[in-house]
Amino acid sequence: MSTFQKKLFDLQHELGSISKDAKNPFYNSKYFDINSLIKQLHPLLYKHKLLLTQPITCSQVRSVISDLEGNSIESSLKIPKNLDAQKMGSAITYFRRYTLQSLLALQAVDDDGNLANKLPMLYENLGSWNDVVANLKSGAATIEYVKSKFNTSKVDKILNQLINK
Repeated sequence: MSTFQKKLFDLQHELGSISKDAKNPFYNSKYFDINSLIKQLHPLLYKHKLLLTQPITCSQVRSVISDLEGNSIESSLKIPKNLDAQKMGSAITYFRRYTLQSLLALQAVDDDGNLANKLPMLYENLGSWNDVVANLKSGAATIEYVKSKFNTSKVDKILNQLINK
């Protein structure tokens, strides 16, 4: 194990699990705030003579941890194109948090991400059912498209029968 790996190992052990201290009122969930994470992390980085940088280069948000001997490790995510300034700022903050979480293998559950991905349930003969069926039959929609918009677990068998006729 290199000195750099030992420093990262010790830092991870001392940091432990990250507490979720911020609340997302839209999804009524908690998450760890990037500023709180960095506040908890800075004393340990200093102790182990490590430096965290989070530059944005080549349309990517990067989290880089370097030691004074020149070793480094990084994680990055590409920023989606065509975002307005508000969405760009949100994406950068989100990516800073998750590249750092990935880089340090931090224990945290993605409450707000999981809740954001919850789709409305599709039921036979209720709500959007007739539109979905018509679009599938006409070829205007695919099963994949419907599944990207709805939770189809209750009607998967029926939907598959519709398109296999």
